[in-house]
Amino acid sequence: MTSSTALLTDRYELTMLAASLRDGTAARPSVFELFSRRLSGGRRFGVVAGTGRLLSLIRDFRFGDDELRFLRDNDVVDADSLRYLEDYRFTGTIRGYREGELYFPGSPILTVEGSFADAVVLETLALSVLNHDSAVATAASRMSIAAGERPLAEMGSRRAADRSAVAAARAAYIAGFRSTSNLEAGRTWGIPTMGTAAHSWTLLHDSEEEAFRSQVDSLGTGTTLLVDTYDIRTGVETAIRVAGTELGGVRIDSGDLPIVAAEVREQLDALGATSTRITVTSDLDEYAIAALAASPVDAYGVGTSVVTGSGYPTASMVYKLVARQDAAGAWIGVAKASADKASHGGRKAAFRTIDDGVASSERILVADGFERLDAPASDAEGRALQVTLIDNGDIDTAHEGPEGTASARAHHARVREELPVRALALSKSDPAIPTVYVEVA
Repeated sequence: MTSSTALLTDRYELTMLAASLRDGTAARPSVFELFSRRLSGGRRFGVVAGTGRLLSLIRDFRFGDDELRFLRDNDVVDADSLRYLEDYRFTGTIRGYREGELYFPGSPILTVEGSFADAVVLETLALSVLNHDSAVATAASRMSIAAGERPLAEMGSRRAADRSAVAAARAAYIAGFRSTSNLEAGRTWGIPTMGTAAHSWTLLHDSEEEAFRSQVDSLGTGTTLLVDTYDIRTGVETAIRVAGTELGGVRIDSGDLPIVAAEVREQLDALGATSTRITVTSDLDEYAIAALAASPVDAYGVGTSVVTGSGYPTASMVYKLVARQDAAGAWIGVAKASADKASHGGRKAAFRTIDDGVASSERILVADGFERLDAPASDAEGRALQVTLIDNGDIDTAHEGPEGTASARAHHARVREELPVRALALSKSDPAIPTVYVEVA
């Protein structure tokens, strides 16, 4: 089994590369940009996620013997292209928003600079990673806002493809979830894992009491017992009889949760289990979590909704050529001009303007003819949003692995504090701040 990621792409990336090698445009310096024209689902902000994963995948974007053989045997590209791909590795530069950063329509989330041949082949890989992970992170951040200080656990592995489940757990953690049920996500990304027992555990035993006793014997009184396999009130009574008033928690996975949670809290307190926590699950999304804000709930477990972007499984990002050199070596901005899918040409530098600690606009400087738009020495334009992720082929490893994931999580927590109050509402609306383009001569 090869570890190459080179074929995680669409065929037309390589047919364009082959054609550019044939007509001499392959080496033309180019700038591609990954951005979203709009925020999916009327959300008021988006969350960048997937950057650390993408960098690792770009490192493995190499064409080995198996990949080249497949391309040759299926007549995907010609012999000259195969020779080019034999030695391919990305040698350009990628700048972009830090993982965990907020984005808005038009935000230049990734800027990929290199030859046309160097950069065009990364389109599908970059979009597949960032569209999925950012959709999950955006939904997760909204859920985290709704939950307030109450912890959220990601439990959606059974509702996603195997590797997508791992990526979703990571994205949710970056955006504010505290743990995951997915062990591979724990191993690969250093995310705390959680989990005790399902309804099948109770059904396996001859009685609910027998199941609870066995679980407590195995995991201790600090465990969480699932009390709704049969009758919830009886389940709670049995749980406290078995584990005592120091039982760590009970989990409720069905019923009218605001009503049931209140009844369970009252029952636990009456039994003397005042410190026993209540965790609720059962098809939660950000709206259900918000509806439970006044209920005596201590923690939430979220599955299907978070791993599917709460109804919007893609962030609708695109990857477009925005600048290139002409035959004379001068930089020109280029852009798609169709009415409903127009893009904004030119290289860009992005800043978030902050007024009294609150974000007020996404300020994007645009220029055609320049060597590079660098962040200004002063903060007159606002907080600089782009960092260098790959410099002439050298990947900044600080964004990868468990350390990069933890850093992205911390960054998201910081920048979310900049959001204006209107951004925290769950209803559909315009973006929380406007995107302002400033042409630079």
